[in-house]
Amino acid sequence: MTIHIDALTFPTIIGILDFERITPQNVVVDATIDYCYKNSDFINYAEVIATIESQIIEKKYELLEDALTDITILLLLKYPQIKNIYLKISKPDIISNAQVALSINVKNQLNGKKRC
Repeated sequence: MTIHIDALTFPTIIGILDFERITPQNVVVDATIDYCYKNSDFINYAEVIATIESQIIEKKYELLEDALTDITILLLLKYPQIKNIYLKISKPDIISNAQVALSINVKNQLNGKKRC
């Protein structure tokens, strides 16, 4: 089974520039989560969305790299049935003529013996 979360958008403090530490800016999060669905053991996508949004807002990350890494680990630990996770965080307003983003794609090594 695969969960797709597209264009999750919310304002937050994120970045290393002086003005980014003061003024919230929009971020856009996209996620694709492949997981093992057996015996009604599903992943609630609303909970995933709430986890991603609250983590980014509460931590006020300086680097997108740290946000991506922390969220990936958090989701893999919370949902051991995840097989693969792709996350992308975009900052659509930081540069006037471009949208910048970073992404991470991780195969879950924590559940190596668990197969669908």
